[in-house]
Amino acid sequence: MDIATLFGIIIGFSLLIGAIILGGQYNIFLNIPGLMIVIGGTFSAICITFPISEIYNAVVAAFKIFITRKLKANEVVNLMVRIADISRREGLLALENIETDNNILKKTCQLIADNADTDLIEETLLIEITSLKQRHFIVQEVFKRMANYAPAFGMVGTLIGLVQMLSSLKNPDAIGPAMAVAILTTFYGSVLSNLLFLPIAGKLKSRTTEEILHLQIIFEGAKCILQNNNPRFVYEKLSSFVPPKERYYERKK
Repeated sequence: MDIATLFGIIIGFSLLIGAIILGGQYNIFLNIPGLMIVIGGTFSAICITFPISEIYNAVVAAFKIFITRKLKANEVVNLMVRIADISRREGLLALENIETDNNILKKTCQLIADNADTDLIEETLLIEITSLKQRHFIVQEVFKRMANYAPAFGMVGTLIGLVQMLSSLKNPDAIGPAMAVAILTTFYGSVLSNLLFLPIAGKLKSRTTEEILHLQIIFEGAKCILQNNNPRFVYEKLSSFVPPKERYYERKK
């Protein structure tokens, strides 16, 4: 689980709600028509912009950043070192039997077992990275667009509230609710955009960068194993991808 993401969202909304409660009359910040305008408008606009399948993928990806543990680069390095050790002790063909949930790693092991040319491995790397960037770009774009739509519909709500207020100047009792819609919709849009949609898009972009780094480690490791399957040499080369303070070598017990 990504504690930082969950912690940031909880702390952000908690401090915001706490400030509202401490300010007194917190109930005035709840306006159902305003929420309907911002949330309903944002959801409608995003459905018009993207196919349902892409919206679904974006929501699933957003949930994954909460429930999946972030794999560290040095863990990937040591994984390739263990694969190098297996290839050295049992031969390259033994890598065909490695069981893993990572399809890319499975493909890499197959390429090594087949003694594939390093140029083929490089081409495979480029294809995988390009494909990953395209998939992740769409997911990030969904939340970036939502971050744009939410404040826009907040302004729409503000205009609606102003129209209602101006049409009710002769009725003082109606001015307050209309003004609440006018102001609160902008508030709702800004909060959703800056405390939810944009941070999630940023987190997804960060995960994309990390996954690309992991791909580079995996494929560089594959080439290194084909050239020299000494686990120590493989580690020394791949550790260059990892910051010095985070490097550690898992020695075989």
